[in-house]
Amino acid sequence: MPFDLNLAILLCLAALSFFSHNLTVAIAIMILIVIRMTPLNALFPWVEKQGLTLGIVMLTVAVMAPIASGSLPASTLIHAFLHWKSLLAIAVGIVVSWMGGRGVVLMSNQPTLVGGLLVGTLIGVSLFRGVPVGPLIAAGLVSLLIGLQG
Repeated sequence: MPFDLNLAILLCLAALSFFSHNLTVAIAIMILIVIRMTPLNALFPWVEKQGLTLGIVMLTVAVMAPIASGSLPASTLIHAFLHWKSLLAIAVGIVVSWMGGRGVVLMSNQPTLVGGLLVGTLIGVSLFRGVPVGPLIAAGLVSLLIGLQG
């Protein structure tokens, strides 16, 4: 059996993620390893094409769940338009979602940058107590810095 460098990289990233307490990334990588090592590897074209969309849908469901469940009352949402901190939060949310959209375009058009984005995210999580939500926003920032039109 020949040495599989891609598998070795995935295992190193999984270990680094685990030791940096980034269990979300570690679990994701382990799922990819299982897919890679089993007949499920036929799913990779679908995962590559639809995975990001599925992830964004799941993230959106999680963010909207308090509204749907009623644990975030409508009065709180309406009040968000009356306080300067809430208005600032709305503005930042708009900018960040726009940056994420640019990030999706960058990751689609220049997949060679994905490795750097992942390494940067892992370093941010492990050394600076960050959380692993940054790759899309980081890609959006990179797209601005390199002048990619999105």
